[in-house]
Amino acid sequence: MSWARSHLRSALSLAAVSARGATTEGAARRWLSAWPAPQEPGMEYQDAVRMLNTLQTNASYLEQVKRQRSDPQAQLEAMEVYLARSGLQVEDLNQLNIIHVTGTKGKGSTCAFTERILRSYGLKTGFFRSLGSSPHLVQVRERIRINGKPISPELFTKHFWRLYHQLEEFKDDSHVAMPAYFRFLTLMAFHVFLQEKVDLAVVEVGIGGAYDCTNIIRKPVVCGVSSLGMDHTSLLGDTVEKIAWQKGGIFKPGVPAFTVLQPEGPLAVLRDRAQQTSCPLYLCPPLEALEDGGLPLTLGLEGEHQRSNAALALQLAHCWLEQQDHQDIRELKVSRPSMRWQLPLAPVFHPTSHMRHGLRDTEWPGRTQVLRRGPLTWYLDGAHTTSSVQACVRWYCQSLQRSKHPSGGPEVYVLLFNSTGDRDSAALLKLLQPCQFDYAVFCPNLTEVSSTENADQQNFTVTLDQVLLRCLQHQQHWSCLSEKQASPDFLSSPSPEPGRPGSLQPALRPPHSTGTNSLVFSCISHALQWISQGRDPIFQAPSPPRSLLSHPTASSGASILREAGAIHVLVTGSLHLVGGVLKLLEPSLSQ
Repeated sequence: MSWARSHLRSALSLAAVSARGATTEGAARRWLSAWPAPQEPGMEYQDAVRMLNTLQTNASYLEQVKRQRSDPQAQLEAMEVYLARSGLQVEDLNQLNIIHVTGTKGKGSTCAFTERILRSYGLKTGFFRSLGSSPHLVQVRERIRINGKPISPELFTKHFWRLYHQLEEFKDDSHVAMPAYFRFLTLMAFHVFLQEKVDLAVVEVGIGGAYDCTNIIRKPVVCGVSSLGMDHTSLLGDTVEKIAWQKGGIFKPGVPAFTVLQPEGPLAVLRDRAQQTSCPLYLCPPLEALEDGGLPLTLGLEGEHQRSNAALALQLAHCWLEQQDHQDIRELKVSRPSMRWQLPLAPVFHPTSHMRHGLRDTEWPGRTQVLRRGPLTWYLDGAHTTSSVQACVRWYCQSLQRSKHPSGGPEVYVLLFNSTGDRDSAALLKLLQPCQFDYAVFCPNLTEVSSTENADQQNFTVTLDQVLLRCLQHQQHWSCLSEKQASPDFLSSPSPEPGRPGSLQPALRPPHSTGTNSLVFSCISHALQWISQGRDPIFQAPSPPRSLLSHPTASSGASILREAGAIHVLVTGSLHLVGGVLKLLEPSLSQ
């Protein structure tokens, strides 16, 4: 039987290049996906994660959310009921000295900067990365962090089962005992932070703000709103103004809030929401204003867009420290300039050495991350919105300019991409097209063909057939874009101006490229096997199955990759994809 299973994996390793092929193999894939995972001694953590994953399929909860969408109070009250059943009251959360952060782009990076700054002061920090905003890269315990590190498997397991059994006591015929996956993790984070006695907790909003389950927090110390844009439109609204209204739902009476410069429409919505809530809202000055007269600030996260996130993080940390009456902070305030855009500007101050070290030492795996290994350079960025992909392209092009490889063969440029949910993958791929990759590779966010082997990577909300068909759609979009790019009309049009957002410097275009070839693989592992061709010194996977080379593009491309002097691989479109790639390239992340 094990031979049959292995044979099926090899046969399915290269997905059909047509939708018909993906459909005809559907039954076999479903059989393979349903194969039971091996049970081994000492798997208590994996058992906890598997039980947590069953909460992904709570269809009744999803229907309830749809019915209650126009009544945010009902959703918050439901979360408060679960909190009370777990043994806590809303007032207990005030002990956590919370920094509450929302936004469309950059809220994760802002939280990371903020947490690292405050940790540099010797404070014990908690950090909850919400599910709605971004997936965990490798393991779910990454979402609940103490002093910057994911809680241990033992601590996760202990708190999970304690909370699970506590909630299970309330099970009856008329109530659902367990909250859905997202809500359960949020409750668990609160319990962990309280029992571990953190000095503060940085809490990232999941989706939106007003209806988000983290919004049971009533008295945060300070709130932040990062850059706004279009995302989760089916839940939050189809305009940036509607989305801004949702984000402003985290404002609380008398609690300071900060935001970065936004377009006029959404900024006006945030201002109105703050006034209605009696929330003092301030606009962050640019990072240059805080650098004026001092040394430039060094950021641990690459990309020009991170400067906005760092500016917001400095204000959040400064405000939190000021609320705690840190004397050195109070003396550093320079001024609060007059009103601008009908919002007062936040204070301009000289960042302390702790702040500088915190910004410099911030790490955020999967965001503008570069791994250089032998002839391969992996560029990892989980961008998944139009604006974040634009920023990703700028960062990628700048990184290529700084990259120096010894001659000895052509340089090959590869895109590894996936996009999920209701995002417009065609729009995202169009932004990536000017990079002129030699190969575009698409695969689902599955490290292996069978996702049941690692509970942290399970997703019960979609089937394998669905995610493969989605990848085939990506390939079709890419092919159409490539045909347009190769058309005479396109070639005769003016070239993109060098250095502009979304454009590639002409000197970086692959000299041997004659058009992008594309491939679809059934999992990340098989995609990486083909891309690396055994040349990555750490990712030494077994030789690819013969079926990986059965397609002409795969066969010819393998030969080119083996002879290349340098291989540049951009991985983007989904943080789940980036996480799966990191899991394989950096095995230590799974430990």
